[in-house]
Amino acid sequence: MTERVFPSDLFAGSRFAVAGLGRNGSAVVKALLAMGAEVLAWDDKNPPEADPAQKRFTAAPIETLAGFDALILSPGIPHLLPAPHPAAVKAREAHVPILSDAEILFQAVRRAGSKARFAAITGTNGKSTTTALLAHMLEKAGYPVAAGGNLGTASLALPLLPDNGVYVIEMSSYMLERLHDFHADTACLLNLTPDHLDRHGDMAGYAAAKRHVFDNMTASDLAVISIDDAYCREIAQDCASTGLTVLRLSVDDAPSVAAIATPMQQAPTLPGAHNLQNALAASAMARHLGLDEHEIAEGLRTYQGLPHRQALAGVIDGIRFINDSKATNAEAAEKALLCYDKVIWIAGGTAKSGGIDALAPLFGRIAKAFLIGRDAPVLQKTLQDHHVAVENCGTLDVATEEALAAARALDVPVVLLSPACASFDQFASFEARGAHFVDILTRLHDSETP
Repeated sequence: MTERVFPSDLFAGSRFAVAGLGRNGSAVVKALLAMGAEVLAWDDKNPPEADPAQKRFTAAPIETLAGFDALILSPGIPHLLPAPHPAAVKAREAHVPILSDAEILFQAVRRAGSKARFAAITGTNGKSTTTALLAHMLEKAGYPVAAGGNLGTASLALPLLPDNGVYVIEMSSYMLERLHDFHADTACLLNLTPDHLDRHGDMAGYAAAKRHVFDNMTASDLAVISIDDAYCREIAQDCASTGLTVLRLSVDDAPSVAAIATPMQQAPTLPGAHNLQNALAASAMARHLGLDEHEIAEGLRTYQGLPHRQALAGVIDGIRFINDSKATNAEAAEKALLCYDKVIWIAGGTAKSGGIDALAPLFGRIAKAFLIGRDAPVLQKTLQDHHVAVENCGTLDVATEEALAAARALDVPVVLLSPACASFDQFASFEARGAHFVDILTRLHDSETP
């Protein structure tokens, strides 16, 4: 696909403020300037420097937003709970909308005259796999595709697509509560379990944020909602009552499962019931976007999987090392543990609310656990209370070496890094944690090779 760019005068005369200049914020600034807008940008931790060559860019604290078209807050910056950022307060005082980069992308695509469609994916777990899988299916079938958002490429770093193109956007609750005109031709909600409650107050607030993925949709669009939890069932009922076309999915739904069972058997990178849910959702969305059953099956068969999501990181003495570093909460780790009868488990980091208590029914699958990071003592107590053999290793390097020794001694075929915790106590991201795991294995393999 020849990459197209947005017109350089698309937002000429518009004024935007950007707070937070991480991956998303930096992409927003770069894109808006390239589209002709005036941009005021600031980052409390890493203040930007002014660029004399760029007359429409101002690097300064956001003191007033009078006369601005919008404030774009990076996803990690709160506009309500637990306390609004000062820029958000100023935006409300000036009646300036607070938007996400996905909203600006949608506005830019429509302003540029493109009729490219949008597919939006959200949920607590499985978003990234479903996003990548749907994008792969579409690309394999010959559609121009751009995938990103909460996964990988920031929304406003995506190119302009032609009319037959599809944007596949992974959307976090932070992005969803800052939408205005965004209209998905198809959107899915995979599941809802407690997460980010500090930002949403409680599960009702979290569910309400996720519900925004279906805003502005019509009866000709398709809402795909898994109904394996009570929150999603309620949202499905609410969406249907408004006239939306809703496809309810369940991993226990025999007709839906049967329709995809054979292609799934040929998809080695999609193990477990949770990936069946992801595949059902991606397939339903692909169908709505025009793919036939052969194209869907081919997409499933050729999908290579996500980095750091149950990826085979290496094999030593026949022991498989699985990199599931993206499992940053207990619910995500549960999906991985369900895929194996017996594992050596590496976990730990910064625990989410509830720790790993919810994993207790699966502790019988853990031959021994090796813990890392800040909250290892909390996880250790939970495991000991359930009589699981466990060691607090501190670092991933030590844990991996000890895990290899234990797998050999106990004749366990799988060492699973599925931390059930965030990574930020020791690593810059879950990607960095997973990459370090691969590096450790490479070093261990090389040291044991004659």
